Amino acid sequence: MSDNTVASASPAPLTLLGLGSMGAALARTWLAAGHRLTIWNRSPGRTAELAAGARVAATAAEAVAASPLVVTCLLDDASVRAALAEADLTGKDLVDLTTSTPAESRTRAAWANERGARFLDGGIMAVPPMIGVPEAGGYVFYSGSREVFDAHRATLAVPVATRYVGTDPGFAALHDVALLSAMTAMFAGARHAAALVADAGIDQKEFGTLVADWLTAMAPATAAYAGGPVPDDPTSAAVAEAGDAALLRTAEEQGVGTALLSASAGAMNGV
Repeated sequence: MSDNTVASASPAPLTLLGLGSMGAALARTWLAAGHRLTIWNRSPGRTAELAAGARVAATAAEAVAASPLVVTCLLDDASVRAALAEADLTGKDLVDLTTSTPAESRTRAAWANERGARFLDGGIMAVPPMIGVPEAGGYVFYSGSREVFDAHRATLAVPVATRYVGTDPGFAALHDVALLSAMTAMFAGARHAAALVADAGIDQKEFGTLVADWLTAMAPATAAYAGGPVPDDPTSAAVAEAGDAALLRTAEEQGVGTALLSASAGAMNGV
């Protein structure tokens, strides 16, 4: 499923729609690798820093016309629809890196196909500083047309590593959002832990290190929730229940909300 980041042997031309923090990072990396890049952004001021190396299109339709490969990295699915409303997609390969739901990605794939384009959806598992830095460990999930992925793999792998996860256009978004959901819950748990000790006279920096170390130690066990090997756990149901109750009582004693713990207990029990 995983492909390493590779350099494009002969830099291919492409168009990028969207120059937010992520789009700008992608653009800089493609330009540095020698790609002929056409860019468009709804707010023209965003194109200034890249104008010297990229061709700046006046409209999204003009940008689309400039290259056989079109990459969108916009705010949401509605933004993609609006940007491409007047564009001629006939014969284009459209790669959408905009965060969306699986259903939105499938709908966008059908919409693109009806307009004569081949479609590949992407879910970016990286933040802008990780783009162009292979050792940072970022990557993009891709799903949809295998032909599009194979044709443009070298170009797509220039900014960050690639992982093709299937022909279903919704799979990249599903992988992306599932992992982001796990991350969101993890950060929420870390914030809850920090809140518990905030007014207790405990060194916050030292405690933050303890949280990071503990979560790292526990991380391998999370694979079991996705069908991985289930680790041995000698804890009885009664002991686990008593432990959960202690978590709730402690939060109440420390004046911290219990909604996160209650929701987590429900999820653990399949509620």
